[in-house]
Amino acid sequence: MSNNHAVSKLDDLIVTTIDSIKGYEHSAEHAKDSAFASFFADMAQERRQVVALLQDESRRLGGTPADYGSAAATIHRRVEDLRRVLGGGDTALASEVERGEDYLKEEFERTLDDAKMEPATQAVIRDAYQSVLRGHDRARELKHGLRAAA
Repeated sequence: MSNNHAVSKLDDLIVTTIDSIKGYEHSAEHAKDSAFASFFADMAQERRQVVALLQDESRRLGGTPADYGSAAATIHRRVEDLRRVLGGGDTALASEVERGEDYLKEEFERTLDDAKMEPATQAVIRDAYQSVLRGHDRARELKHGLRAAA
């Protein structure tokens, strides 16, 4: 079986995870509450580890892994800026982070459901997915906590 399919799927996950890193970094820079800024910075660091794991697997399969994010994520961060400036504050940041986490989780789930992926690569993706699940759940809790406090 060709590794091209797996490398392509890994690259998609890498780009999307780099988008997540940039989103968390962006949110950390703009959060008013230092606890949120710290959470966002911690998640960015955790996602860097996920990217490294996925990039290593891509290299193992003979790929040249991506090291860039997407244009769509840049636009997403500008929308986040707009919502924050219009008075959304940390609640807007949390909502946008959760939305990004939803997308990332879906991307990982689609890849995990791909029958063309070899078991060793699936295992690496499944390990990375655990971080995605934790981040997704923490972002959801953060958003709901902020809404309840408002």
